[in-house]
Amino acid sequence: MLDIFDILGPVMVGPSSSHTAGAVRIGRMARTLLGAEVVRADIGLHGSFADTGRGHGTDRALVAGLLGMKPDDLGIPQSFEIAANQGLEFRFHTARLRDAHPNTAVLAVESADGRKLELQAASTGGGRIRVDRLDGVEVSFTGIFNTLVVRHQDVAGELSRILNELSVSGVNIANMSLNRDRRGGAALTVVETDQKIPADALERIRALYGVLGATYYEKEED
Repeated sequence: MLDIFDILGPVMVGPSSSHTAGAVRIGRMARTLLGAEVVRADIGLHGSFADTGRGHGTDRALVAGLLGMKPDDLGIPQSFEIAANQGLEFRFHTARLRDAHPNTAVLAVESADGRKLELQAASTGGGRIRVDRLDGVEVSFTGIFNTLVVRHQDVAGELSRILNELSVSGVNIANMSLNRDRRGGAALTVVETDQKIPADALERIRALYGVLGATYYEKEED
């Protein structure tokens, strides 16, 4: 069944929902998961993003998202100039990926205090996105839910402690996935929730033994 979003598409600054609105959301997702303002960005464009992205404004849209803009922000066409004024350095290059969606970008971003993040995401149509890799780990989430990303040690009971903090705060889990590089190594848990996660619950999760870091993406209001 189609919803009104599928029929009418997103409220956005054009010309293309896939190349513009989706690209803004990809950049915004990278900024949010970094947890700080972006000062440097290396951006790889794959497939049609690389072939026609400049004509569709994909490059400016990605930078706009890194600046924190939303798809309906009238400043998107001037994002390069705004980035220069705010001290955001960026460069684009062509990325050739295997088995990736044709509208895919790979963003390696860094904050002033040295935080780094690498995100691979695709614009899947109608302004929607899908995050496929995060810091080299395969994931799959879209940003249509509130999304908590927790990096933690792969130790017994760690996942249950994280989920318990959400439960006691009355937060219902919509989807969840756990990915790890090896047994006993580092793990990355992605939790999509129906409700917003309270700030105190986030702080308790960050303080848990074995948690290396947690970032939170709050979905855009309808």
